[in-house]
Amino acid sequence: MPRINPVTTTDSATQATLDAVKAKIGMVPNLYATFAQSPAVLNGFLALSDHLSKGALTPRQREIVALATAQVNGCHYCLSAHTLLGKGAGLSPEGIQAARRGTAADPVDNAVAVFASRVVEARGSVADADIAAARSAGLDDARIIEVIGQVALNILTNFTNNVAQTTIDFPVVDVALAA
Repeated sequence: MPRINPVTTTDSATQATLDAVKAKIGMVPNLYATFAQSPAVLNGFLALSDHLSKGALTPRQREIVALATAQVNGCHYCLSAHTLLGKGAGLSPEGIQAARRGTAADPVDNAVAVFASRVVEARGSVADADIAAARSAGLDDARIIEVIGQVALNILTNFTNNVAQTTIDFPVVDVALAA
């Protein structure tokens, strides 16, 4: 049971935003309706998400970051949502499991996964060696900054879901990794 409920009624501007979400993706995820408790957070999240989607990271790489971040943070809601979204971005079931472990088969995707996991685990205080490894694996400074941006976006969703105990409205995925 949620500790912070999704909104069911709201002001007209916020409702228009939620209606636009529904028109774009076919539903209003419970996370978004929970964000709508604070229209500033909902709109900030949507704006950052939209801008990051236009960056250098591919949709697959953005999902790798989301899965790695959600796993480190133990966010059941985001693991469920991004497992579905990861499939849509071209990740295989094995690729999804790898991303959750902070790895990937492709060298650049692996650099994204490893660096994202390190940023979350180290709470941003990564070592010089982590940055050097990311660079030597093919990430330029723009991609390094975008990984950090994606991590920040996903920490917002992970922490909100963990605090609110948002009801999962996607096919449920176990937080525990398969052996």
